[in-house]
Amino acid sequence: MHVDLYEYQARELFAAHGVPVAAGRIADTPEEAVAAATELGFPAVVKAQVTIGGRGKAGGVKLVHSAQEARDAAKAILGMDIRGHTVERLMVAAGVQIASEQYFSILVDRTERRYLSLFSLRGGMDVEQLAATDPEAIIRTPIDPLTGLTEPAAQQIVRTAGGTEQIAAALAPAMVHLWEVFSQEDASLVEVNPMILDGSGAAVAIDAKVSLDGNAKFRHDWDFWRGAESQGLEARAKALGLNYVKLDGQVGVMGNGAGLVMSTLDLVAFAGKTTGITPANFLDIGGGASADKMAVSLGLVLSDPQVRCVYINVYGGITACDQVVDGILEALDRVDQATLKPIVLRLDGNKAEEGRALLARAQSPWVKSSATMEGGAADVVALASGENN
Repeated sequence: MHVDLYEYQARELFAAHGVPVAAGRIADTPEEAVAAATELGFPAVVKAQVTIGGRGKAGGVKLVHSAQEARDAAKAILGMDIRGHTVERLMVAAGVQIASEQYFSILVDRTERRYLSLFSLRGGMDVEQLAATDPEAIIRTPIDPLTGLTEPAAQQIVRTAGGTEQIAAALAPAMVHLWEVFSQEDASLVEVNPMILDGSGAAVAIDAKVSLDGNAKFRHDWDFWRGAESQGLEARAKALGLNYVKLDGQVGVMGNGAGLVMSTLDLVAFAGKTTGITPANFLDIGGGASADKMAVSLGLVLSDPQVRCVYINVYGGITACDQVVDGILEALDRVDQATLKPIVLRLDGNKAEEGRALLARAQSPWVKSSATMEGGAADVVALASGENN
């Protein structure tokens, strides 16, 4: 499982590896935000601390020029709901003079089974939107894990995007340090949007996003980041005893068994490769599939506003597939009807045929049966893409 860091934690991690970052302070109250902004100097930026993107669009990032503006911004942002995440903490960052904005990230490209860097001279905007409207503006460069990202290679990435030699020379050292964060901290994602050049031409990371691979926790002292492991939907899931991880996609994924759910995530990502459709979550319902558990699990997944449809992949064992279908049908009656979305159900194993027959007799307008894992992934991606089936 991955652990998403809050921005202030990711920035501290950046600084520890030599990545230049703007000064910042943590604030949990409006009074603390005013004190932090006053200490840092105006203008300053008050930023919601949630482990999800889209803060700026939601009003969770505000530029302030006075103590009163800092107080008003903090009051407005604290308690705000941003895509299922409640803002409980702020970061106040020093204002910086921005000469240019760039985007840079390093991630695990699971579809191509490689490390991949993404770079654009057009930072500060939604990279998904940029990829859709002007894909050539994003330079995609595989990184060899044995050689890593060297400074000459980083400079070449910037030049390929159309950057000057001066811009390439300024950005490359920070890009190399970000590779060190990615590789040495066992991260699955390191992202800066934007990485700026300030008035003096120096590179500064004024945003920070890091996802750590929780499977590597035994190699690290990560207790400092324990609080980043759950917030919003993940906190709700933990309270309900569910194994849930929030992702950034559009397809809710549920299954019984961590290995099965992980395989399903890969299949959905592969099926959505050309459309940009990806999984919205990981949810392992475990060995039982009672109506109560299905209703709670399905309700949680459907409460995510990003979810367009749901893929439930079940292998019947101790809990037979007909019991699973019974649980799903009853759950459909119990969840908030306003949140219902199309569901693709794939059954295999104990009493799979009986389960499919039961589903056919029920004639639910919400559930479509699929015979194979691959077929189910294709069906759910088509639904999420708005295609007719």
